[in-house]
Amino acid sequence: MSERLTVLKTYKLYVGGKFPRSESGRVYEVTDSKNKWLANAPLSSRKDARDAVVAARKAQGGWAGKTAYLRGQILYRVAEMLEGRKDQFVREVADAEGLSKSKAAAVVDAAIDRWVWYAGWTDKIAQIVGGGNPVAGPFFNLSSPEPTGVVTVVAPQKSSFLGLVSVIAPVIATGNTAVVIASEDSPLPALSLGEVLATSDLPGGVVNILSGRTAEITPSLAAHQDVNAIDLAGVEDDVLAKELEVAAADNLKRVARPQAVDSADWSADPGTHRLTAFLETKTVWHPTGSLGASGSSY
Repeated sequence: MSERLTVLKTYKLYVGGKFPRSESGRVYEVTDSKNKWLANAPLSSRKDARDAVVAARKAQGGWAGKTAYLRGQILYRVAEMLEGRKDQFVREVADAEGLSKSKAAAVVDAAIDRWVWYAGWTDKIAQIVGGGNPVAGPFFNLSSPEPTGVVTVVAPQKSSFLGLVSVIAPVIATGNTAVVIASEDSPLPALSLGEVLATSDLPGGVVNILSGRTAEITPSLAAHQDVNAIDLAGVEDDVLAKELEVAAADNLKRVARPQAVDSADWSADPGTHRLTAFLETKTVWHPTGSLGASGSSY
């Protein structure tokens, strides 16, 4: 009996709930920690980035309009699907980060747990950052969080899966949509995550995943007038980071660069700062009315 040929996987972008090749037709080689070839990944162009923004904007209103409880259920479904494909992600993380199988398994477990953790926050964060404000006068004064909108996320370069999950999950948990630029050297776990999202009840366009050269894709996204915020977690070049911050200022984008990239510990307790990084606060005043000559109100 002849030996069968291995069916090699074709990795594609994830944009608008679909899996296109790069508009440019370009690919680049992805290798493991020992420089052994793993796959060809799409080399995204600026046109791919613009397409991803269009998809994210189209999906943003519907995603933000869902109840926080439903968003949490959908995020939990993502974790369920990740659990079912854990072996695949263990292999990809081991290759990407040069880890043993047992250490890669621990990283994948932590990433799935991190996703569940953020899923649990969707209907609780409003109680932390919103509420009634005491005012002088017969008024209700209520503050409530709302999503910022379309967020560009530059994923961590060295933490190809745990870091990736740690920057995507809080963005979408709070009702934003995301355009994600995967780790340049280790994009395969991110591209595989797109396959999970596509089968997890997450509406198309809520998360869009691009692979390619960070320095090539990010400038057009930082300057894009329909992007509301940018997370520079994976930008390791300080000069590039400063250029992106300047470009982002043109339409007053929120910019998150909370810690030095080389000291980021993605296994640490994430806290809530990434949940609140891309939230706006809406405050509403409403008269309570007065009862009788005494001026009492309700």
